[in-house]
Amino acid sequence: MASEEIFYAVALTRMAGFNQSVALHLYQEVGSATAVYEHRMDIGDVMPNATPRLREAMKDWDEALHRAAAEMEFIEKNGIRAFTLQDADYPQRLSGCPDAPILLYYKGSADLNQQHVINIVGTRHCTNYGQDLVRHFVSDLRELCPDVLIVSGLAYGIDICAHRQALACGYETVGVLAHGLDQLYPPHHRDTAVEMVKRGGLLTEYMSQTQALPNNFRQRNRIVAGISDATILVESAYKGGGLITCRIAQEYGRDVLAFPGAVGMTYSEGCNKMIRNNTAALITSAQDFMETVGWPTVQQKPKAINRQLFPELTDEEQQVVSLLQQTNDLQLNLISVKTNIPIGQLTALLFSLEMKGVVKPLAGGTYHLLN
Repeated sequence: MASEEIFYAVALTRMAGFNQSVALHLYQEVGSATAVYEHRMDIGDVMPNATPRLREAMKDWDEALHRAAAEMEFIEKNGIRAFTLQDADYPQRLSGCPDAPILLYYKGSADLNQQHVINIVGTRHCTNYGQDLVRHFVSDLRELCPDVLIVSGLAYGIDICAHRQALACGYETVGVLAHGLDQLYPPHHRDTAVEMVKRGGLLTEYMSQTQALPNNFRQRNRIVAGISDATILVESAYKGGGLITCRIAQEYGRDVLAFPGAVGMTYSEGCNKMIRNNTAALITSAQDFMETVGWPTVQQKPKAINRQLFPELTDEEQQVVSLLQQTNDLQLNLISVKTNIPIGQLTALLFSLEMKGVVKPLAGGTYHLLN
């Protein structure tokens, strides 16, 4: 896309005299951001229904052009790509949405128009149950359908679990941000974000120096939904950002699916409500997902029982794993009682299992089976 068109698109999004929905209407009616600028003094000739307020606002571009010039310098200096709605690299799924951003800023390597794109969303306060669901779903999906781009919002909880598991399984993954690309929120996820730029990307509609304000997160949810074929809700309270993404996805005519949770659990209420109201399809696995959305799977070799895949387990270690498979998240003393292994020996066994990536210790001397 020519830099001139990007320049005027940046300026159009900075115009103070009208909101973004008006800017999008202008862009679509006139045909390009450059054309909007060229008709700034006679917008009524190309848009007879333009209000007097809009006609007046169109005459003052000084601040917007100044800000656009600074932004063009920023994106060039930092290797950022900018896509307008007319650009072939703009996410085509999103371009058909009625409130699609005029302009997107992107730093990354993934194709935003891959054959299969999904988003995984949920609470920022995910439980071990939610983490396990994400881990199993993404790893199993990788075997069933290798060419999937995984999108989320880089937030705490389910979002960051989805991104990290995607990277661990060899998927590309894109984070949609609620601020400009000159910062990162939350800063604790910077290492993951750096890796995502190499194997995925960071995407936003916001120019640099835009802070992560609450309303921006709600706005970015429409991009998460619109860029994807399907939205997958893992854990959610009765209200939450994940439910907003699901609602938007439904409005866009996309598939919405949810994992059920235990009755009465706070962060299962949102998922269970959507399933109960038939606003989300119930899934319990990657295989469920593939069948529900109708994607073909690659030919699979017969898979051994998952618990047999743990490397080099001793008989005692396997005994502990088998117990946690039946009843996960047990305290050390209960594991000792149920396996009849002395505490001292059991502590060494659990440390060995932790080093092998089979269990992880939780607060209160509790151990959680990872796979």
